[in-house]
Amino acid sequence: MRKGTTTILIISVICAGCAGRGTAEIGVKNGRLAPCPDYPNCVSSQTTDRRHYIESIAYSGSLETARETTRTVIETMKRTKILTIENNYSHAEFTSALFRFVDDVEFYLAAADKTIHLRSASRKGYSDLGVNKKRMESIRIKFMALASGKE
Repeated sequence: MRKGTTTILIISVICAGCAGRGTAEIGVKNGRLAPCPDYPNCVSSQTTDRRHYIESIAYSGSLETARETTRTVIETMKRTKILTIENNYSHAEFTSALFRFVDDVEFYLAAADKTIHLRSASRKGYSDLGVNKKRMESIRIKFMALASGKE
């Protein structure tokens, strides 16, 4: 009985991951990252929806240093590909090890209030079992550790 339940669970996860949207809306428009869709596989620091909310990262020092620290953090993580690094915006893809699902991870550096706004969203599927939130919390911890050594 357990083996059958496990098999059904694995098949359900695979099917859920394959269903859904393609490439997500990304980028900054009017100082805001795209809103999260109505799926639990997205987090953003610019939402008021508690289900999708994640805290932004405050930084001190220059925007350039914050951008480079963000780049360094991303480059140290597994299965990543940086697609865009601009003055105040970065976009990377994170690919899961097992099923090769792709998540879009974005950083908007708001220089006026020295804040890095975050967004991480799965391209396909419904639930990510909290992976995006855990990843962004890990990025926050790594960013703060690196930034404290650069000041």
